[in-house]
Amino acid sequence: MPQATKDDVLKALDSVIDSQSGRSVVHGDLVHGLVVKDGHVGFALEVDPARGRQAEPLRKACEDAVHKLPGVLSVTAVLTAHAEAAPEPGGHRAHRHAPAQQNGIPGVAAVIAVASGKGGVGKSTVAVNLALGLKALGLKVGLLDADIYGPSVPRLLAITEKPQAAGDKVAPITRYGLKTMSIGFMVGEDTPMIWRGPMVQNALTQMMNDVAWAPLDVLVIDMPPGTGDAQLTIAQRVPLKGAVIVSTPQDIALIDARKGLAMFRKTEVPVFGIVENMSTFVCPHCGHESHIFGHGGARETAKKLDTPFLGEIPLVPAIRETSDAGTPIVAIAPESAEAKAFLLIAKEVAAKIATSQRAAPKIVIE
Repeated sequence: MPQATKDDVLKALDSVIDSQSGRSVVHGDLVHGLVVKDGHVGFALEVDPARGRQAEPLRKACEDAVHKLPGVLSVTAVLTAHAEAAPEPGGHRAHRHAPAQQNGIPGVAAVIAVASGKGGVGKSTVAVNLALGLKALGLKVGLLDADIYGPSVPRLLAITEKPQAAGDKVAPITRYGLKTMSIGFMVGEDTPMIWRGPMVQNALTQMMNDVAWAPLDVLVIDMPPGTGDAQLTIAQRVPLKGAVIVSTPQDIALIDARKGLAMFRKTEVPVFGIVENMSTFVCPHCGHESHIFGHGGARETAKKLDTPFLGEIPLVPAIRETSDAGTPIVAIAPESAEAKAFLLIAKEVAAKIATSQRAAPKIVIE
């Protein structure tokens, strides 16, 4: 079957009329960031902020129109709003991100973030196994993959099916007792998400608020790496109970980990502590330990920054192999030494969730 092209998608969207303007969404310049690859389509529908969620039927009509095209496997359309700030004296425009109201996620008792200052430190692997560790403690747990540009949860949990509707919300996909959601469930693994900041913000908001998470004791958010707009969106819009910072022992990784820690402190999110991932390489044949990336750097950094040190995760083939296979070590080998390392960290985090009290945010980013 031939696959739809960008021109095919734009032609289909041209048939969707915006009742407010009387023009099609294409000629009204509402469609942005269109990506078409291997039968998967993604785009943002940008409307005036005053319309808000009232434009949801228009977004749905756009998705339905594209779904009818031959060769289209999935359609991801997000509703976003963007408005220019008023000019400041001198003609410069101010770009302001006012603190968003934090209403929480209905039916979710606590939300925590797993973050890193940079990519490549195994943050998503830690997030998945931490979530499974919390579940092993008897908690009802969800996992939100908030890394729009590089979602890892579909691979780490071997999820290939698409989410289904649950009334006016989307039903999360359950694996190993975890309720999960990721943008990667809706687009192909090789599909690039070429989206601007407002599109990412809206996609994150929808995955937090338009998914049937309840009831949950804890929602673990696998944050994107770094300290950019996506991280700020989550910190502002969700009353995070706390954050876990993941780093390797290397100095370069710890520099970025400190930046992540500073971001959460500025947004008044409690930092539960630092995890040192890939701490020690253990030879699977002789059991000899080697410090390939150094050792103890995260513990020392935590001490210097007056932040708890949550524990070490070894660099062993079993964690890599189970992660690549979509069968996390905590789920399939809970009695292994590797799984017990994650479980110890989960116990520390559960204790901190139980005692954490977060103050209301007081941030305005200029």
